Amino acid sequence: MTSVRILIFAFLLTILSIPSAFTNGNFIIIDDFESGLKAGWERKDFEGKTSYEVVKEKNGHVLKAVSDGSATGLIYKYKYDVNEYPILTWRWKIEKIIKKGDAYTKEGDDYAARVYVIFPHWIPFKTRSINYIWANKLPKGAHTPNTYYKKAILLAVESGPENIGKWITEERNVYEDYKKLFGEEPRMAGGVAIMTDTDQTGEKAVSYYDDIRIVSDRLKSGEPPLHPSFRKEGEDQVTKNEIRNSTFIAQLVSIQFKAF
Repeated sequence: MTSVRILIFAFLLTILSIPSAFTNGNFIIIDDFESGLKAGWERKDFEGKTSYEVVKEKNGHVLKAVSDGSATGLIYKYKYDVNEYPILTWRWKIEKIIKKGDAYTKEGDDYAARVYVIFPHWIPFKTRSINYIWANKLPKGAHTPNTYYKKAILLAVESGPENIGKWITEERNVYEDYKKLFGEEPRMAGGVAIMTDTDQTGEKAVSYYDDIRIVSDRLKSGEPPLHPSFRKEGEDQVTKNEIRNSTFIAQLVSIQFKAF
């Protein structure tokens, strides 16, 4: 990812207005993949084409990503207040780590799996993001600025081979993470994104994503949910309430995957 490419992505940011989508009051389902890939996702190819397809597993459908020297991200544009919906949860699984992956170097800037929360700004270079990564060398719980763009912070929620082949459920307080990483109150979030990429190292990675949702402060505070059927039988999976994705008036930046 060169600085020229960063400029190209940044100038694509022209958010005029992004209407809010319907929520059920407690959580917003970004996608559970039970009906395929929702229409709200947009692809952005950076190098080659990472394959994303919904596949059937024992207890439901999940999104499978295969990268072979490629870098393609999926963006779900959605404007929301992380003060009201501070918690981001998802499940993921990887088949192997990227041996040459290293968050401290540009040459190692590849990840078997990552989930982003984007905080766009009308001035592209003021856009910020938190990149929750499955790291190789960066220790679990540690964070570092992206080597291409310092306003994108990489935070290792998993690291190394210990949990390879296992479904891991993650829960992050994005509001608290933002304040800790950037030292101020967060602006409105503009989207969630995922990417499996190996274009820097040339390796191959296979990963799986599922049950991406945003949870309200009501649940964070320990109050009971309004909807009792919060999980699938035997799995950490949310109910099948389908959330309609609004039509967006303008393009969100190609959410600065490699750089942001």
